[in-house]
Amino acid sequence: MEKLGRLITAMATPFDEKGAVNFKKAEELLEHLIKNGSDGVVVHGTTGESPTLTHEEEYELYKTVKRIAAGRISVIAGTGSNSTDTTIKSTKRAQEIGCDAALLVVPYYNKPSQEGLYRHFRAVADNSDIPLIIYNIPGRTGINMTPETIAKLSRIKNFIGVKDAAGDVNQTSSIKLLCEDDFIIWSGDDSLTLPMMSVGGYGVISVVSHIAGKEIKAMIEAFASGNTKKAAEIHIRLMPIFKVLFITSNPSPLKYALKLIGLDCGSTRLPLVEPSESEKELISKVMKELKII
Repeated sequence: MEKLGRLITAMATPFDEKGAVNFKKAEELLEHLIKNGSDGVVVHGTTGESPTLTHEEEYELYKTVKRIAAGRISVIAGTGSNSTDTTIKSTKRAQEIGCDAALLVVPYYNKPSQEGLYRHFRAVADNSDIPLIIYNIPGRTGINMTPETIAKLSRIKNFIGVKDAAGDVNQTSSIKLLCEDDFIIWSGDDSLTLPMMSVGGYGVISVVSHIAGKEIKAMIEAFASGNTKKAAEIHIRLMPIFKVLFITSNPSPLKYALKLIGLDCGSTRLPLVEPSESEKELISKVMKELKII
C-alpha cells in the first residue's frame, strides 16, 4: 500500500472560538497540506486531539476530509482506542465512509501483555477489510509493542505497516528484519524520519509537515533517489523546528505555529492548553530563523 504515500500528515483538528470542530477550517487546512506536499493525511489521530472528540465529530471529520480530498491524497482514519470493541466499531465506520486505511494506536492505560496486544489487533483485522496501520507510541500509551509482536501482525493481510514512534532506531531495524518485505515502516517522529529511512523506513507520518511540508518532502525524495547528502542537509536544517514543535504536548505548539503562518485552527481542547509565553517566543524565534515567517 505504498500508494498511501511517503509523506503523510497527522492532521490537526481545527476548533472555532467556542471549541466546536470547525469543519470549514478543516477544508482550508487540507488544501494547505495538499499544496505543501502531503501525499495523505491521518484524521482523528493524536495530533487531531482524538481523545477529546466525540464519535459524531470523528465520523463527520472522516466524511468531510474524504469529500474534500476527492482522491487527490489518501485519507487515513485514526480509529484506535483502548477498547477493542470501540476500535472495531470505528474501523468499520471508517471503512463504510470510504477511508483508504485506518491507523490503530496501541491500547493505552490498560497496559495489556504482548499477547493481549496481538489479540486486540487481530480482532480488528478479523472484523474489517480496510488496510490497517499499527501505531506504536509507548511515550503516550505506556506500553511498547515489541518487534516480535509487530512481525506476527505483519503476516495478517490487513496489516500493511506501522507508524513507529518508539523513538528507537534499533527497534526499527528489528522490525525491518522480522517483518514481511512489503510491510511499510513510517517514522512517527519527524526528527527520526531520515535515520529510520536509512534502515529501511519508507517515510513519515508527520506533524511538522503542517509548517514545512515542502522541505520534508524534498528530504524524503532526495534520500529515496540516492542523494543522501542533500537529504542530510535538509534534515540538519530542519532539526530546530522538529524539536521546537514538541516543546510541550502536541498539538499545542503546532496550533500556535499555524496561527503564525496565518492558518488559525483555534486552540486545543482541555486538558491541553496553549504554550507558555516563553514557549511561544521560542517557537516564533525558530520559525523566523528558518524564514518560515
